[in-house]
Amino acid sequence: MSRRGMRVAAGKVLMDRNAPDALLDTARSGYDDSKALLERWHGKGRNMYAITPRFAPTSTPEQLEAAGALWREHPDALVHTHVSENTGEISWVRSLFPERRGYLDVYDHYGLLGRRAVLAHGVHLTGRERARCGETGTAIAHCPTSNLFLGSGLFHVHDAKDSARPLYVGLGTDIGAGTSFSLLATMNEAYKVAELANYPLDSLKAFFLATLGGAQAMGVEDKVGSLEAGHEADFVVLDPRATPLLAERTSRVDDIEELLFVLAVMGDDRAVRATYVAGALAHDRDAAPA
Repeated sequence: MSRRGMRVAAGKVLMDRNAPDALLDTARSGYDDSKALLERWHGKGRNMYAITPRFAPTSTPEQLEAAGALWREHPDALVHTHVSENTGEISWVRSLFPERRGYLDVYDHYGLLGRRAVLAHGVHLTGRERARCGETGTAIAHCPTSNLFLGSGLFHVHDAKDSARPLYVGLGTDIGAGTSFSLLATMNEAYKVAELANYPLDSLKAFFLATLGGAQAMGVEDKVGSLEAGHEADFVVLDPRATPLLAERTSRVDDIEELLFVLAVMGDDRAVRATYVAGALAHDRDAAPA
């Protein structure tokens, strides 16, 4: 990431139970290793560190306490984990943390909710839990391809973006349960999930979730996520004529909203004409091979 000048958040996954032995750490070693990585990389160039409990079932209370302590020591870092993806997982969390009111309350208790905390999925959050995310500034990464692939349920974007108590929401791919790295493919599936939930997700909302919405979720909307003057120029150039089918369909659009919709539901990696990182050309689809 440093060599390529990319703005990326990453972190060591913390798991001290309910995982293969070769992947297990301990509350102490997980804290020490995470702290060393954070101090080495966070804020160096464009690198950001995310304190990363895998999810509540794979961390003991001691490890979650250590993760919360590390965030208090470094409040400008991010936190990333998963929450309420499917009902079986929620039941598992209740059995492991019977003293807590629910899945989200586990993270709340250990100080892992707040601005720059990004929780993947949130499919089955209750109204009270959504309100708590809003109160704390905790963000949700909507991962539709993963949720559909696993049959986990439908994330209700309209509930999460309720104007009375809107949450920070961005799109996530969640590889490997997700089925594509492409945010175009992810927007396509997010549209279908929204339709099944009786909530039309228009193209402007979909592209917002894929760009500025994600930046807001990570607390970096002052740096990326839009083409405002003074922001870091990370962007892709999309080709609406990348395939014969796209060319045929986009030749008939009436406005920019329809063009974006067609790109979201019919585009794939072939539509990425060029990629810029911090203002520098990083990928040119049509460049001759070196």
